[in-house]
Order: sequence, then C-alpha cells, then structure tokens
Amino acid sequence: MTKLKLKRLFILSIAGAGLAMGSAMAQQKELRIAYQPNPMQESSIDMMVKWGEANNVKIVKIPNSYGVYVEKMTASLTSGADQYDVIWHNDDWGQLWAHLLEPVDDIDALKHADKWSNDPIIFANKEGKITVVPMGETLGALFYRTDLIKESELPKTWAELVALGKKLQSEGKVKYGFVGGMDKNADWNSTLWTLWNNECDVMLPMHTRDNAVLAKNGWKGGIGQPCGQQVAEFWWDALNKDKLIPAGMPAYGRNEANAVFTAGNAAFTVADTTYWGDFNDPKKSKVAGNVGLAKFPLGPNGKVVRNWDEIWGWAIPKAAPAANKALAKEMLGAIMMDKEGQLAFWEKTGAPPPNVDFWPEIAKADPFMEKLLEMYLNNPDKVHSAYYFPNWSAVHKAYNDAMTKAITGDRADIAKALAEGDEHIHAAATK
Repeated sequence: MTKLKLKRLFILSIAGAGLAMGSAMAQQKELRIAYQPNPMQESSIDMMVKWGEANNVKIVKIPNSYGVYVEKMTASLTSGADQYDVIWHNDDWGQLWAHLLEPVDDIDALKHADKWSNDPIIFANKEGKITVVPMGETLGALFYRTDLIKESELPKTWAELVALGKKLQSEGKVKYGFVGGMDKNADWNSTLWTLWNNECDVMLPMHTRDNAVLAKNGWKGGIGQPCGQQVAEFWWDALNKDKLIPAGMPAYGRNEANAVFTAGNAAFTVADTTYWGDFNDPKKSKVAGNVGLAKFPLGPNGKVVRNWDEIWGWAIPKAAPAANKALAKEMLGAIMMDKEGQLAFWEKTGAPPPNVDFWPEIAKADPFMEKLLEMYLNNPDKVHSAYYFPNWSAVHKAYNDAMTKAITGDRADIAKALAEGDEHIHAAATK
C-alpha cells in the first residue's frame, strides 16, 4: 500500500471517529430540573446526576429562589411552556398544580412510598391519579440543647417550656428560651405546631383535610375559638411579658431562627429535621454535638402530641415533551430504588428518604432515625401540615396575618384580631 493510500485511510479513520463521537454527543438526551437550592433537593439531584451519567442523559439544574418559586412555576405551568421536565413539588401547592401535572401512577417504585405523606387527598388530580414522586420526608421537630437540659427535664407542657427557658435565661446560659420561624413561610415552627398541640386548627372542623367536609361546614376559620386565643396569648406572653423569644421573631423565617439556635443563643427550637445535619456541623454550628430531639409540649387544651409529616417531591409538567416525560418517569423510578443514593441522602440531610423499606435499616445504625420513628414518623396522631384546595396559599396568608396582628398588637385585642382572621380565612377559601 502506498504512502498516499495510508494517509487517506488515516484521514478517513479520524473523520469516522469524529463523526461517531459527534453522533454519540448528538444522541445524548437532556432533562431540565427546576428546584430550590436546599440540601434535601440537591441531595436528590445528586442521584439524578448519577443516573444521568449511567444513561447518557444530561441533567440541567435550574435553581429558583423560594420566595418566587410558586409564582414562577405556576406561571410556567399555566402558560403551557415546556421549559422544565421535572419540578420540585410540595404538599402546600399539591392541588394548585394537580391538573397541570403528568400522572405518575405508572411508576412501579411508588409502591415503596409512605402512604401517609403521599396521600391522594393532597397530590391526586380530579381523576384520582397521583401527580408526585416523593423526594424525601419533611417534618418539623422540637430540638433542644443537651448540654443544658437533661432528658428527664424535657417539658411536657407549654408552661414547663416557659419555666425552663426562663430559668436558663436567668442563669445566663442562653439569650432566649425558644426560637423558631414565624413568618408565612415558616410559621409551622411556631404558631402552627402550638395550634395543633392545643387541639386547634386553622379551619373547622379541627384536623380534617377532607374538602367535602370543609365545604359542608361552610369553609369556616377556626382560630377565633378559645383554643386559638390560647395560642396567640402564649406567643404574646413569650414575646412581650416573658421575653422568652427574640423581639424580632414575628418576622423571622427559617434562616433567621436557625442562625440564633446554631449561634448557641436559644435552648429550644422547632425546625425541619433536614437541618439536623447543619445543627451538628462544627463548621456551621456552635452547638454541634449538643442537640437532642424531643416531643412537642402540649398547650392547656392539648390531649395528644400532634406533629406534621409530609413529603417534598418531584413532578413532571404536562407540557413537557412526551419523550422527556417518559425519560423523567424512568429516572424518578430509578432514584426511588437507589439504596446507596438514598442512604447518602439521609446522611447529608437528616430527612427520611422516599423509600420506606430503607427506614428500619437506617434506624438500626442511627439513633436519630430511631427517635424520629418513635416520636414522629410512627405517631398515630399526626396532622397534615396544610390544606388541599387551590386557595390554600391565600388562606395561609390570612391565617399568618391574623396571628401576627394578634401577637404584636395589644393583648386585649387578641380575640378581635382572631375573629377578624376567621372572616379573612373564610373569604380567602371561598373567593
């Protein structure tokens, strides 16, 4: 063979390799993921990326801030835009988006999801089809300083919480007995947990999330009841009389409250268990290694401890291309079964992973998960953390506005503020 022919063969082989490489690259698929930067979501996306690398699928991460997330995604979904293939989904807006999302009942791995938190009343569309794949469990819990408080001293009532908190403050051990988020995006960590642990609720009848029952009852607010007044008075006293909480707490979100606790300035906090890792990270927390888990104390009307327990999840917009929807279902089903990834998810976040079959194994190796199962996940008296009709976001705002007004106004005006709040809750639910 002549040198010229060899040269031509070499050039052709290089060209062929280039074409093959170009063809492979052209065949790589892509899934666009809309999310809020958060340890739980980022850890779940880590599993997506691992799956993508194994299946020649590029995972494109598109972060959005929490404050605008619902509005931005709602606008995208209602416009029919196909800019996202998978989006973060949450029980708060489960019914708001149900008709705009792809049903996912055909994902076999959903049989391993927690039946409580993947309740059809939250995430099903009008045809009864589920529209979410769980990302992980999110629940709030009462955390305390184990270097200051013995387990035997843990408060069982609000009065005991106040007494112990004030004692630690008077001894100069902490600035505040308690801290927790109180604005609209974080009031589960203050007024809502106390509402539920005083046999009270945002709407009547108490503790129902059945929309037919709520409608039959006239979509009535419940915070003007005596039990709701006790909640507002507790927080008014904590803020104004007992100085148990920071003066600015009515405006606190999660980040502000967590910063106070991790700085060592509070004895107790209520926060999502997803922050367990941050609380015990020496690089982020001065109280690392000295944080314990306790049950919620009861109010004067309380009978049983009630905690909330929900999922964060992933959903697929109906407007996404058909091929991408099928690929997204394949991916979401795969990460539900990714045991190694879900154990890493737990280690990074402190959130129980979406496959409940992995929970007992985690509990055997981790005392924190063991306590979560005992105190919270297996609690027969759990309550869902929101309501599940499209106007819930407006109802939540009406609730938070009323509670904030009651807690920051004159104590004598609490009953009036809550009665007006019930009217606004009704109006928000029925508009």
